[in-house]
Amino acid sequence: MRHVIALDVGGTGMKAALIGPDGELLHQARRATGRERGPDAVVEGILGFAAELSAYGAEHLDEPASAAGVAVPGIVDADQGIASYAANLGWRDVPLRDLLAERLGIPVALGHDVRTGGLAEGRIGAGQGTDRFLFIPLGTGIAGAIGIAGRVEAGAHGFAGEIGHIVVRPGGAPCPCGQAGCLERYASAAAVSEAWAAACGDPDADAADCAKAVTSGDPNAVRVWQEAVDALADGLVTALTLLDPRIVIIGGGLAEAGETLFTPLREAVRKRVTFQKLPQIVPAALGDTAGCLGAGLLAWDLLATTDSTEVTP
Repeated sequence: MRHVIALDVGGTGMKAALIGPDGELLHQARRATGRERGPDAVVEGILGFAAELSAYGAEHLDEPASAAGVAVPGIVDADQGIASYAANLGWRDVPLRDLLAERLGIPVALGHDVRTGGLAEGRIGAGQGTDRFLFIPLGTGIAGAIGIAGRVEAGAHGFAGEIGHIVVRPGGAPCPCGQAGCLERYASAAAVSEAWAAACGDPDADAADCAKAVTSGDPNAVRVWQEAVDALADGLVTALTLLDPRIVIIGGGLAEAGETLFTPLREAVRKRVTFQKLPQIVPAALGDTAGCLGAGLLAWDLLATTDSTEVTP
């Protein structure tokens, strides 16, 4: 059966799959990234993992993979196939696309993890059928993917969608990016965990604990949660003003709180908009498989481009 290899490389783990023409998951596997072994070992681990997937497909699906797609964190030059910088992995200017293509002997597409996840959510997830969307995962940090007519906009330099570094509280908490008051310092899962741990006096408390306390009516939890929701709403209204999306898809760890997050967030955004059109604000549909599915879509897109080029006179 015709299929592609998909890899989603994270700071701690790698998700992989063999994906059929209609997006069906034919085989899935996971493995530790092994960043403690150093950046070169991580690269070799990715190459080896991909080779194992290739061998599995050839044996169990009766033909080799047609292409591969890989999603990685950090700064990515997708056009050149280079993982330019990834602090968590210790990478600088890794020609990952060419290394994988040489190892596998097939075409390879390289993408940024959040934009790749957004591609999947937009095409086959919560944004399916929508011409304009904004995908925002709320995790350790906050990133974003701008969806336009079935593709995700990378920007001139690969930084499009970085909503987490919109300043929502001028002069506020310093951010590792060099600014102060960035959205992700107030509304990420990590920020909520930090604020709730300080408020309740338990250093091990996290954002999930805060959400539970909100549902039980704890006033300190309600205060911490509302501060995060207000900051997120401020950032979203800036994004709505600039991008005018039809739908906003919220994913990541904080979105697991469900309506504890979405009900007050929708209300906070509604109160802030004036001339802007209010978009739908919905939870992501694909969970932690979005990056892997998106990598598979990159591979199929690459094949479609290649096939089209081959038949063009």
